[in-house]
Amino acid sequence: MNKRRMLIIGSTGQLGTDMCREARSAGYQVTGVDFPQIDIAERRSVARHVVESKAAYIINCAAYTAVDDCETNRERAFALNADGPGSIAAAAASIGARMVHISTDYVFDGRKTGPYLETDFPNPQSVYGQSKYAGEQQVAAACENHQIFRIAWLYGLHGKNFVFTIRAAAEKKAASGGPLTVVNDQFGTPTSTREVCRQVLKALPADLTGIFHATCEGSCTWFDFAKEIILAAARIPVEVLPCTTDEFPRPAPRPKNSMLENQRLKRAGIAVMTGWKRAFREFLRDEADLREEMCTK
Repeated sequence: MNKRRMLIIGSTGQLGTDMCREARSAGYQVTGVDFPQIDIAERRSVARHVVESKAAYIINCAAYTAVDDCETNRERAFALNADGPGSIAAAAASIGARMVHISTDYVFDGRKTGPYLETDFPNPQSVYGQSKYAGEQQVAAACENHQIFRIAWLYGLHGKNFVFTIRAAAEKKAASGGPLTVVNDQFGTPTSTREVCRQVLKALPADLTGIFHATCEGSCTWFDFAKEIILAAARIPVEVLPCTTDEFPRPAPRPKNSMLENQRLKRAGIAVMTGWKRAFREFLRDEADLREEMCTK
C-alpha cells in the first residue's frame, strides 16, 4: 500500500476543498471525489471509489450540515451522516486503510459548564446531532483503524458559513440604518478550515485511534465573534446588539455550550490548533490573497 495515497470524500465542500489543498502541500497523492461522482448514501458507489483508490487514508468531509433542515428530513440526515460514514468505514477496512471522519459539537447537549472532553458522554438534542453521533458509532464499529475529529463553529474560504452570513446581514442593516442583533448566550470556538486540516494531517500518521476534539483555542459567543467580523475586520458601520437564544428561535435546538477541549491531542503532544483570533486573522489574509488572485486572472 502506498502510504502517501489519500482519498478525500466531499472534496468540493468547505472543509474538503482546503483538505485537498493542504494534503497536497504536505506531499500526499490526493484523489478528491464529491457528489454526484460519489453518492455516500449508496454502498456500491462508496465501495467502488474506495477500493479503486487504493488509498492508505480515507478522509470523509461529506455531511448533511443544514442543521434546521435535518429536523424535517430525518431520513436523509441519517442516510448521509450515519449510514454513509458507516459504509465508507467498512470499505476502508476492506482495503486496510485508515478511516478519518469529521464530527461535531452537536453530539453534546450543551449543558455542561466547562469545555467538553472526549470522554464526556454525548447527548445530542437535534436530529443533526443525533445523526452525527450515530455516524461516529457506525465508523467505530466498521473500521477499527479510525480517527474521528469533532469540530465546531467552522468557517473557511469556500462555502456558506457564519463569517459570510453575518457580513451580508451587517451590510444590509447598515444600508437600512437599523441595528443587527446576534445571540450572546451560546459559547464556542470559531474554528477555521485550515486549522482543522493541519491538525488532521498532524494526527494522521500517529499511532492513535478513536475520538479527538479539534477546535481552535479560546472561546467566545456568537455576538463576540460577530463584533470581531463586522467591527474589527470589515469595519461595517452598523450597531451590533446582543440577544438571547430565546429571542432568536430556530427549528433545531443549538447547544448553549459548544466549547471542546483538545485533551487527547495535547496529551499526545500533537496539538497544533492556534487561538481563534489568530486563526481568523490568517483567514482574512488568505481571503485578501484569493481576492487579488481572482482580480489578476
